[in-house]
Amino acid sequence: MKKLNLIVMIALAGMMFQACNNKKKDSTASADSVNKVKDSTTSGMTGIAVDKDDAKFAVDAANGGMTEVELSKLAEQKSTNAKVKDFAAMMVMDHTKAGEELKAVAKTKNITLPDSVNADSKKAIADLSKKSVSDFDKAYVDKMVSDHKATVDMFENASKKLKDADLKAFVDKTLPTIKGHLTNIKAIHDGMK
Repeated sequence: MKKLNLIVMIALAGMMFQACNNKKKDSTASADSVNKVKDSTTSGMTGIAVDKDDAKFAVDAANGGMTEVELSKLAEQKSTNAKVKDFAAMMVMDHTKAGEELKAVAKTKNITLPDSVNADSKKAIADLSKKSVSDFDKAYVDKMVSDHKATVDMFENASKKLKDADLKAFVDKTLPTIKGHLTNIKAIHDGMK
């Protein structure tokens, strides 16, 4: 048994090293891949302590939160609208806090989370950063509305389907904040028309 655990640990280390060195591989795909290996070796300290779908939710939620922080840091710098800047500051604060809480839960469950945003998020950040000052606020607000609608749906679905009690508690605690963000950004959006 110890030999099997040693082999699994070496394989995991190799995969993590490869994931770090493979710039083409997406950060969320790398985390999902490591979690899949952990899930298939559930004995001892190497296995994840949650269902594979729960681990996938954690990876996706972490990526989404990091993306919101990066987009909002950009808005803090580029926006000319005081309401947008205030919203962006709230996003950075709330999503950073939620990200730290998710990391703490993931650590106790041996779930590997992405260490950076995925390729789609990097593209969205790059696209937004290229917007002119006059186009930036509308593009950011539109992105926040669509992202928060999707995130509310994802968290509501997770609240019903997650098997792990700690992840479910995180979702149930975080969901009202995300719904509040959606309400706030819709109001800003409607005020810009």
